[in-house]
Amino acid sequence: MKKLIALALGTAVLLSGCGGSADSDAAEKYGSATLKLYNWGEYVGENLISDFEQEFGVKVIMEYFDSNEMMYTKLQAGDAYDVLIPSDYMIERLISEDMLQTLDLSNIPNISNLAEGVKQLPYDPDNTYSVPYFWGNVGIVYNHNNVDPADVEKQGYNLLLDTDYKGKLYVYDSERDSFMMALKALGYSMNTQSESEIEEAYNWLLQMNDTMDPAYVTDEVIDGMINGNKDIAVVYSGDATTILAENEDMSFFLPAEGTNLWSDAMVVPANAENPLLAHEFINYVLTHDASYDNSETVGYSSSNQEVLDEMSGADGIYAQNEAYLPRTEYAKDEVFEDNPVLKQKLAELWIKVKASH
Repeated sequence: MKKLIALALGTAVLLSGCGGSADSDAAEKYGSATLKLYNWGEYVGENLISDFEQEFGVKVIMEYFDSNEMMYTKLQAGDAYDVLIPSDYMIERLISEDMLQTLDLSNIPNISNLAEGVKQLPYDPDNTYSVPYFWGNVGIVYNHNNVDPADVEKQGYNLLLDTDYKGKLYVYDSERDSFMMALKALGYSMNTQSESEIEEAYNWLLQMNDTMDPAYVTDEVIDGMINGNKDIAVVYSGDATTILAENEDMSFFLPAEGTNLWSDAMVVPANAENPLLAHEFINYVLTHDASYDNSETVGYSSSNQEVLDEMSGADGIYAQNEAYLPRTEYAKDEVFEDNPVLKQKLAELWIKVKASH
């Protein structure tokens, strides 16, 4: 998922100063001295790529995508990458369509560093194909000076129908996340296939449009909430972490009716040209220093348990940040499942929702 903070699109070629014998040594060890990485924009540590290049004498070519579907289309077209970082439901689809290589976990010993919350995830419980990169929840950021915390706790996602806050909310421009919000507000599973429940959620969203004048946004929600332009926003917890760190008037809440527990993970495509170096990169990302750099730069929850504990601990940089540490083992939280029929249905209804706004 979240995955969904792409602030830059296109291709960025990140080259280190390595060359000559270093390139030759890496090529001899891995079969190639170049790693092709396909990732979300603005979703990597400030120094992670350059440090990896320097330590292993390789070059990284990184391209950015802004949706799982964009990444999937490129793969279907035959584009070759060594490492991808898709979201949970897309990994489930890639597995079912034989588009991923099985991982050799003996070449990823740092998998022992994984946080408890990202172990045995339903789409790949044994890490046969994937290793978690970032994870988190979807929740509500609100200005606690202008929004009564009691209203947030009592209403959860139904807060977005409370006309006391008309014109004061951001909604993420995503059919999956918006229908999740509506379905949870109604007490249903976000993976429902019930036509009547989906229709109820559709009408819930139409009611929000009719009565609340929401602003549909993507990444601009971060600056918008930091600047206090609105009082309520539905956001990914990593974005919430950044907002709370920059604006002390903001709080974060996970609705009691449940929400999405998401994860993005590293995988090796079936057509990867350099799987050995791909394994080296995945293993490197799981080290303390690389994971710390990732989480400090991006603000999303680390998949490394030690880093997660350190950053959320008493002396950590996110010690007082209620958005950083994901909620786990909560019965009403769910992971998105891959269901192309449901996704198509939601996409069609979402067009109507947006048209009604």
